[in-house]
Amino acid sequence: MRWWSSRGTHASFKRDEEGKLLIERLLVWGRSVVHIFDQGFAGAFWLGVVLAFALRFVLRWRADYQLYDAQGNRRKAWRIAFGKRGWSERTIWDSRHARWVKASVLALPVTHPDHRDTPLWLVVCRSKGRTPWYLLTAEPVSSDEDAWRVVFAYVRRWQIELTWRYDKSELAFQSPRLWRVEERLKLLALATLAYAFLLHLLGPRYGPLRLWLLRHFCHRTGWHLRRVTVPLYRLRSALSRLWQRYPPCFAALGRHHPSKGVVMIT
Repeated sequence: MRWWSSRGTHASFKRDEEGKLLIERLLVWGRSVVHIFDQGFAGAFWLGVVLAFALRFVLRWRADYQLYDAQGNRRKAWRIAFGKRGWSERTIWDSRHARWVKASVLALPVTHPDHRDTPLWLVVCRSKGRTPWYLLTAEPVSSDEDAWRVVFAYVRRWQIELTWRYDKSELAFQSPRLWRVEERLKLLALATLAYAFLLHLLGPRYGPLRLWLLRHFCHRTGWHLRRVTVPLYRLRSALSRLWQRYPPCFAALGRHHPSKGVVMIT
């Protein structure tokens, strides 16, 4: 976790923090990973950053932002793809709405007005009842399989959204009621530690313990909840109910055995 604030003596800017994170932590991966960016990063600035460092990326482009098409005409993204049929169709699983949808994919060569020397691809994914996705990438796209690979890479972004939804709702990352930066960082550090502890309990070695906790302290009969592979909501609730019924003795953590020098927990 990396924390920053737009207020107070330690104020900084969002784009500065994102750039620091990219340069200080993520550049070490080089081209071994594909970076996924949502619409909030669409624009000439961030596109120039990832191109300057020669990173592999998939960036969701806004439909009303302009690009140059293969004929050199400057048009909005939706106009470039307007009237063009998809290369292929597939029935894919929409995990957000828990249903199967029929989608088509199309890829078009484009360039950005501020980066005319760098060839890009605009991958368009359409499905019924949903706004089309316009995905900008520098990955080579020569077939429909390459285009689908870009789409599925972007789909994985939804797992990150689920992670942040859990952190904001269950661990109160979104709105800590503290004004001083030291106390706020301390609270967020404690919440991060609790989150790491919950993730640790998802390991295979804790499978029996996890099942016991869910069965006795957060039992559910619905098939959907019983098939969830990462039951963080239920696991946090089960631990809360366990510790309310059997409060742990935290004072014992500071009690040492006189001869062996180990911590005794009662």
